[in-house]
Formats: sequence, structure tokens, C-alpha cells
Amino acid sequence: MFCPNCGSEIAPGSRFCDNCGFQLSSVMGAGASGESQPQPEVQAQPQAQIVEYQPQPENQAQYQTDTSTYIAPVPRGGVPLDTSRDLVAYILLSLVTCGIYGYWFVYKMAQDTNTICEGDGNNTPGLAAFILLSIITCGIYSIYWQYQLAKRMDDNAPRYGVTLTEHASDVLLWLLLGTFICVFLSYVGVNYNIKNLNTMSAAYNRANGLA
Repeated sequence: MFCPNCGSEIAPGSRFCDNCGFQLSSVMGAGASGESQPQPEVQAQPQAQIVEYQPQPENQAQYQTDTSTYIAPVPRGGVPLDTSRDLVAYILLSLVTCGIYGYWFVYKMAQDTNTICEGDGNNTPGLAAFILLSIITCGIYSIYWQYQLAKRMDDNAPRYGVTLTEHASDVLLWLLLGTFICVFLSYVGVNYNIKNLNTMSAAYNRANGLA
């Protein structure tokens, strides 16, 4: 150890410098010994976790309802829907009855579609609207009616676990071809609707234990 005043060597433990008499008590301790005192560790404070508040709906069940699995209730005292519609029978019986059966066929298609798709927020117009609007629009409404029927079955097929191979766009295409090229082509679109309605009716009957 050396005197900070004159630089003379000082014996360890001395309080005064033997050469100049400088008082060493003011520099004794940690600074005088030349050893650095350990600094107390500063413990890092944990950061507060920020949790974003997300309000919960009052009725959580209403947000978890899967409308695609909704099954329409059983109609007319548990009578199963018809699954045997046939294009050939439709054409022949319409010819034999001078078109009367064709109107009955439309009525039944609308009725069964409304039964199958009940609860989807839509409605397929019945026979009266079909006849009146078809007359007013020179037959254009009948094409629109068939298209909307096909689209509604497309939209409701998933809730019965059904996959339809012919869709509303296919029906519309053939109906338009029948209008502008050959009237018989429109029966292809009608047949698609008949086939799909039979499929949906069978699925409806199974879902309600009517099969």
C-alpha cells in the first residue's frame, strides 16, 4: 500500500503515513485496500402479463349452433316423402291429362321442397304463383322457378349429408338450351331437379325415421 499524498510505501494497517503524516483513515476500507466491493444484485422485476379482455356472449350456445345440421320436422303425421318421381311418367301423364298432371307435379315439387328445406329462411312458390307469373312473363318465370328450386336443394343438401352431382347452374344451362335451341333439351334440366328432389326426399325420410 502506498500513501496517496506522498507515494511512500506504508505498512499494512497503518493509520498515518510514516513519511508525511497523512491520515489514512479516510481512505481505509474498500477503496484503500484496492479491492472492489461486490455490488448487490438487482433482481429483475417480472413484467406484468397483459391479457386482452374479450367479452363473452350472454348465451354462448346461440353462437355455436350449426345450422347445417338442422333437420326439418316430420310433416303430415309422419308420411314419408315421394322418392319415385320419374321424368318419363311426368311427360306421358302430362300429355294424357292435357297438362293437368304437369301442374300437379309442380305443386308437389314445391310442397316437398318446402318441407325438406324448412327453416332455411326461403320459400318455393306454389302452383298459383307458378302459373300466374309464367303467363305474365311468357314462360320466363318457369325457368327461374326451376333454377331457384335447384339452388335451394344445393344449399340444403349439406345439412342432410347429401352430395348432389347436378347443380343449379346445370339445370339453368339445359333450360336455356331448351328455350333457344330445342324445347326437348329443357327436359334434361327438369330431370336433374327430379333426380335431386328424389335424393333429398330419401335423405329427409332417413333423417326422420320414415325410410
